[in-house]
Amino acid sequence: MMKIKLGASGLEVSPIAFGTWQLSRKYWGFQSREDIVAAIWEGFDHGVNLIDTAEAYGAGFAESVVGEAIRHLPREELVIATKVYKRFGEAGEGCPDLTAQQIIRRCEGSLRRLGVEYIDIYLLHFFDPLTPYEETAFAMEQLLRQGKVRAIGLSNHTVEQIRAHRRYAPYTVVQPFYSLIDPRAEDDILPYCQMEGLGVMVYSPMHMGLLSGKYAGVEKFDDFRRHHPDFQGERFAWLCHQVQQLEPIAARYQLSIYQLVLVATLMHPGIHVAICGIKMPSQIVEAAEVVGRTITREDYFLIRRLVSGIPSRKPADASGVRS
Repeated sequence: MMKIKLGASGLEVSPIAFGTWQLSRKYWGFQSREDIVAAIWEGFDHGVNLIDTAEAYGAGFAESVVGEAIRHLPREELVIATKVYKRFGEAGEGCPDLTAQQIIRRCEGSLRRLGVEYIDIYLLHFFDPLTPYEETAFAMEQLLRQGKVRAIGLSNHTVEQIRAHRRYAPYTVVQPFYSLIDPRAEDDILPYCQMEGLGVMVYSPMHMGLLSGKYAGVEKFDDFRRHHPDFQGERFAWLCHQVQQLEPIAARYQLSIYQLVLVATLMHPGIHVAICGIKMPSQIVEAAEVVGRTITREDYFLIRRLVSGIPSRKPADASGVRS
């Protein structure tokens, strides 16, 4: 698989990343550890070298699963991204805390669970309003100087929050929510990142599975989606119907609907990487096959018209954000 430069980070990555949010049982229920490990290996065999995880996914569980998988892979060929935000396993567990002391402590825990000497991309998972930018920057730059991380970035931050953080430290990677159903990152975050040369890894490009084409609009969910308005009632049925209209377009390119959506997502010049939540080996193979594919401009905008989130879109800060 071809590799691309992740913006100013300079890291060489696959345009498809292996996402591990699904290992957060709070949101997704039980997932097979063995299937995830096997899928990471399969992804690597198909050129996927970027793995995205976070301490918050199962309070370290996802990182430990990634660590188990990458023990059997060449470390120098992998790019591992993880995130810091809350305290885990100590007093005040679950409390947001991006103070310098906590960042250093949390990074050591992530290194231990992952079984690595350095993390390629270390991201602030969410914005902490109580910690001064300077203090957070001090810790992140210390990790850079010590070689414990290779690049730093920000996830789930607004443009103004990103701009403020970057006054104090060299953040080079941004990870926003983005899907063709809800592409509002195009309004501000993506243009800013393009202007500044920042690497962009979008998460939930399949809109939590809704854009995969596998739903008829009558399903019920026992994970966090049961409370999400895009997966309820008439709106869910309407969105599923619109997604099914992509089938003839996908067929013309010999793609699945899932692949067609990924191709369209990666065509955006402001997006370097699409993070795909993978539960089994076959899914990462399907995702990896889209790299290098493209579609016509006419079909791109037809897809967008079909699956735009009208009617009744959600507030921008509530679009499936992970914690």
